[in-house]
Formats: sequence, C-alpha cells, structure tokens
Amino acid sequence: MNTYKISVPRGTFNVRDRENKDGVPVVMIHGWPESSYCWEAVASFLNPDLRVIAPDLRGLGDSERTLGDVSVYQKVELAKDVIEVIDALNVKDFFLVGHDWGGIVAQEVALAIPDRVKKLALMNIPVIVNTRGYAEAMQKIYSRGAVPFWYQYFQQQPNLPEAMIQGNEDLWVRHFFGKSGKDIPIPLEAVDEYVRCYRIQNTPATAAAYYRAMRADQKRWAGLGGAKYPMPSLYIHGSLDPVIIAENLNHIEECFDSIQVKSISAGHFVQEEKPREVAALLNQFLKE
Repeated sequence: MNTYKISVPRGTFNVRDRENKDGVPVVMIHGWPESSYCWEAVASFLNPDLRVIAPDLRGLGDSERTLGDVSVYQKVELAKDVIEVIDALNVKDFFLVGHDWGGIVAQEVALAIPDRVKKLALMNIPVIVNTRGYAEAMQKIYSRGAVPFWYQYFQQQPNLPEAMIQGNEDLWVRHFFGKSGKDIPIPLEAVDEYVRCYRIQNTPATAAAYYRAMRADQKRWAGLGGAKYPMPSLYIHGSLDPVIIAENLNHIEECFDSIQVKSISAGHFVQEEKPREVAALLNQFLKE
C-alpha cells in the first residue's frame, strides 16, 4: 500500500491506502503497539476490488504525537480523528474493520455515524456496549490475579514508561509478540517497523496515554449498556489470547442486530499471525 500524510483540523495523520479510487472503501484501524502496517499482510489477500484505507492513530505509527492532554486519547476522540480523515478523503459509506484499540475506535466510529458504516468487523477487543460480558471476563481475569493486565498498569503510572522504555524500545515492543520477545509468530519485519515507530520522540508517553485515558473511557462505556450496532457485523477471535478471553464473547449477540462470530487458533495479533485466514473471513463477510 502507498503511504501519505494528511492534515485535517484535528491534526496530521499518516495513512496507508491502496488508492484504487473506484474500489469499495474498507477503513482498517490498528491497535497497540502496532501501526497501520499491521494490515499489510491481510491486504495482500483481500479482494482487489476493495480500497483499503488504514490510518495511523494519534500518538502511534507515523501520525502526530500530542503531549499534555490525555483526553485526546479517549477512544471517542480518536474516532473523531478517523472520521475527519475519512471525510477529507471524500469517502462517504465504507466497511469498517478494527483490532485491539482500533476495534474500540471502530466501535466509537460506528456509534457516531452508523448510517455510513455498511458493515463492521472487530478482532480481539471487548465490545464496549457488552457490559455483562465485559464484567464476566474481568471477574475471570481478576480471579487469576489480573497478571495479563500488567502492561496496562505499568503505562498508567506517572512518568514510569517515559523513563524506562526510552532506549529499550526493541526489548519493550518485542516482548508483546512472543515469550519475552522470542518465538515471535508474526513477520520480523513487522516487529522491526513497530520498534522504529516506538523510537520516534515522545512515543512512550503518547502510547501510554491510551491506557491513561482508560478511566474516562470506562466511565463513558458504562453508560452504553443496551445499545446495539445496527449494521451487519463480524467478530474474529484469536482464541489463544490471554487478555481477550472467551468470556468477553458472552452475551455478544445482544449487542448487534446481526453478528457472526468466528474463532481462529491464534493469539492476540490474529490478523498478523493468520492473515490468509482472516482475509478469507473478511472477503466472505464483505461480499455477502
């Protein structure tokens, strides 16, 4: 995919784009600690009639680093960033795909402009309107000591990630793609790309802001119980994920007018671990 920078009133963002302007737009939103590069492998297997548009979220990838205001990293605010980029590209209706934090941002986009989102696909992230399933998943994880959440607590501490990650970006990033950075199940060039982005000045702070904004995020999501996504939806779950566990899918059918759930034997980074399988599911879903 080609890359370019686009400036909108909310900031300057990096975008990956197939630029087949006649294709049906599919907006793909990445998570942490990744960038839009995470969709490269999947895109190579997607229907060529789809125009893949994949922005780097604020504070990650090659998009702008915003310091001093954690509130701009609330996921409802990141969704506004994405909508401005889509509008600037003159895209009206589109398919929407999100993984990890990008899956949360995608849900906020779908809540904000449901009439423009033709179909929604989510991967390995809680459904923010599924308050019952989320509570059951948290109960299960906390009963085990909440060990999988250590990196979230670490990044929420004032000044700690800024002090400890700088100079150790390679070790930090690689840890999340295998056992202490070993046995990495995704292409090494992808990990190298995420390390490069994490070495951009101030990234330990802006990446941590995703977690420092969680209290405000969760306060908002607590009031969303009972809301439903009206567009046809697909949830792809990497079943070996220690953070997004099976209990997150409890009651998920109550949150969508129409939802398909597919499980793949993969970890958290399902679209990078099994790009061919994920693309096949997306091709079928978007074609239907």
